[in-house]
Amino acid sequence: MRLSTTVTYSGNPKASADQVAALERAGLDIAWVPEAYGFDSPTLMGYLAAKTERVEIGSAILNLYSRTPALLAQTAAGLDSISAGRAILGLGASGPQVIEGWHAVPYDRPLGRTREVIDICRRAWRREVITNAGIYQIPLPADQGTGLGKPLKMLTHPVRADIPIYVAALGEKNVRLAAEIADGWLPILFLPEKAKEVWGRPLAEGAAKRSSELGPLQISAGGMLAIGEDVAGLRDAARPFVALYVGGMGARGRNFYNDLAKRYGYEKEAEHIQELYLSGRKEEAAAAVPAEMVELMNLVGPASYVRERIEAFKEAGVNVLQVTPVGEDPVRLVEQVKEWLS
Repeated sequence: MRLSTTVTYSGNPKASADQVAALERAGLDIAWVPEAYGFDSPTLMGYLAAKTERVEIGSAILNLYSRTPALLAQTAAGLDSISAGRAILGLGASGPQVIEGWHAVPYDRPLGRTREVIDICRRAWRREVITNAGIYQIPLPADQGTGLGKPLKMLTHPVRADIPIYVAALGEKNVRLAAEIADGWLPILFLPEKAKEVWGRPLAEGAAKRSSELGPLQISAGGMLAIGEDVAGLRDAARPFVALYVGGMGARGRNFYNDLAKRYGYEKEAEHIQELYLSGRKEEAAAAVPAEMVELMNLVGPASYVRERIEAFKEAGVNVLQVTPVGEDPVRLVEQVKEWLS
């Protein structure tokens, strides 16, 4: 089981990079760099590559809509080159509020786009001449442009032709697709005890179609990490995060995280959280997050309890444990968990 963390959205990117470098020395295996509609992910990933030596650096996530498949392939190959083979391309569909509201691109056909982008990236890294006749028309047809476009292959030589691709997915169809064609899966708000019930079938269906050349699916999930006899109260710090996603990351009837909470069995709570959040009562929304949900998605408590939580994630199929260390000495927290995993 490998150990990963996610760089925070806000704050000083240089300070975040220094933190990752310190955690690398403590045994961290992967640093995930989010994007959403803040700073772009690849810029910080490139800086992290210069500040670190061993840790893998993954985007979490680059959306499928705001960059062409060729640019995604170029970006991943460039990051892989400057990091000496440590890049991970994390992809996802995001949601209509961000894609249409921030990027001004229609949110359509996420499953088809995911499949085509992954295929095009892998062919580009093998330096094949790229053509595509699906959602992405490559080269652009003559009636849509000048007619001068021609098939090309990547000009430079990638360090690897098999850069790992992780897919962020929550819905059954998306998860099934990730299990079929991706190297890894990036779920969010992951509750180990409920994962099989919610995702077991689509994961199995996708795995049944999976190429043996890909190897086992990597699953990266986890939560807040705090170890001690008097740290249970820290779980409440996760409530605003859950409320933001379940309540505010999407419109009524089109919030994937709200749908997930309902699939976990928190139907009434999910509706209540959304109603409070969208009416501007964010603190009340955070308070309405079920205590069980907050407990199961995090690793907070005495050492023996945290070890139990690690086993729960492992039994649920997680082989890349994500942690957000909270406390005076995050480096020591990562060292401790790394010792347990080893």
